[in-house]
Amino acid sequence: MVKAGRPSRDPARQLERAHRILDAVAELILRWGYDKTTIDDVARRAGVAKGTIYLHWKTRDDIFAALLRRERVRMLAQVRERAPATLSGLFGEFARGVLGRPLLKAALTGDSEVLGKLVREKRDDPARLQIGGAYEDYLAELVKHGALRPDAGEHMLIVNSIVYGFLCLPDTLPEGARPSGDRIADLVADTIERALGTGRDLPAADAEAVARATAGFLEAAAELAGRKLALSMEV
Repeated sequence: MVKAGRPSRDPARQLERAHRILDAVAELILRWGYDKTTIDDVARRAGVAKGTIYLHWKTRDDIFAALLRRERVRMLAQVRERAPATLSGLFGEFARGVLGRPLLKAALTGDSEVLGKLVREKRDDPARLQIGGAYEDYLAELVKHGALRPDAGEHMLIVNSIVYGFLCLPDTLPEGARPSGDRIADLVADTIERALGTGRDLPAADAEAVARATAGFLEAAAELAGRKLALSMEV
């Protein structure tokens, strides 16, 4: 999308340049933290003029929002490739994906060393998988097909508490006692299943319906994340 008054540009080159800038931002923030990363630093690392960055984003915060949205899109693509078929499998893969992306983990856990003032401002968390009513509809579908106990209470609260707990608390343990990312992901999946599952094998038709609902919810989440990223990348 080219704004009025600007000369036409090659969209492919424009997008490549935007991603190159985001690559530089990611590298510098992980090295120095958000507060110490300047637009001048980003321009030098990306090999572009400082003014070029402002052709893509108005502020440093806008750049970081685009970066986190890109991380989320890539994480969700990874989760979709692993094709989870249940709620526990979905959030186990979600945990695995977040733990494999340091910026998403920092956003979800509120790591002030990496995110600096963004944590202090308590900005909206871009790492969340929830998409409003679609999440509630998905959980209702799982209850309908016997994959979740209807008497489990606040399903979303339970899932979120398990995910956030396993992603945040290991950092408080001595370094040698911290489980691997894969182990944490497996623990997330197992704990959700124990907390919310019925403990019964589902009939084939119900298991297939649950798998379809999981894939549909994940597709909706990925589509929404992609739309938000596209808005952040427009010039």
